[in-house]
Amino acid sequence: MRWSVPVLGAVMVGFTGVFLAATPDRGGVALQDRTARTEARVTKNPLQGNQDAIREGGTKFRSRCAGCHGPDARGYIGPDITGLSASGYTDERLFGIVRRGVPGTEMTPADPLRVSDRDIWQVLAYLDTLKAAPSTPASGDAQNGERIFRANCSSCHMVNGRGGQLGPDLSRVGSGRSRPVLLNKVRGTSDNVRPGYEAVTVVTRDGQRIRGVKKNEDEFSIQIVDMRERLQGYLKANLTEILTEPRTVMPAYSAEQLNDRALDDLLQYLTTLRVTDAERR
Repeated sequence: MRWSVPVLGAVMVGFTGVFLAATPDRGGVALQDRTARTEARVTKNPLQGNQDAIREGGTKFRSRCAGCHGPDARGYIGPDITGLSASGYTDERLFGIVRRGVPGTEMTPADPLRVSDRDIWQVLAYLDTLKAAPSTPASGDAQNGERIFRANCSSCHMVNGRGGQLGPDLSRVGSGRSRPVLLNKVRGTSDNVRPGYEAVTVVTRDGQRIRGVKKNEDEFSIQIVDMRERLQGYLKANLTEILTEPRTVMPAYSAEQLNDRALDDLLQYLTTLRVTDAERR
């Protein structure tokens, strides 16, 4: 048995490592009242310079944030977040980014029932002590990079409503991915696979082999988006094999396929795809 339904959007993984959850209220305090207190406006970090808070914030950062931003906060899956204050980010704006998330990226809102305002201020107090990593001059021709993207990437990736849906939407990728991470993805040297985009091949009883990305799986069935961007569901009883791969279906572009200059242009274009100030608000 096989069925087809419209392609579903990928679930975003949170910056803080937590998900928004509907959790029963405790202590007789109404949920909406507690959330309202969470949103109380504070424009200056009340814990800035507090050594105990900085120490606690460092511990929380390493357990909740380092998986995306690296143990030194200089970027891994997510961007470099050192030296934010020196870059013009206010305490209020940084708090809002963590509390409310960043649209179009994997940084979803921090659950106010599990992550208190104090937790966030502690992490920000710790980040304030980290000096910015040495910057590298921007290089590459973004205009040519867009042309390269349209020719090589847009069949699978969407930007601002144009392109395919087999891979993640990259409309805001410059806000959520550092340049080295993007480079490793294009060259195929990254072993990180975003949930919902793992490569898989299913083999039916009549010998058909269907390759795509895995979207969901349980004990009895598996759902994939095939290479024609159709969401397909299969009962495992009707399959002879399910072959998973430790990478995505995205091809690795060698220097012969995409030389260093062209790669530089492509990366420059991708880093321009960012969340606007209006979207952050």
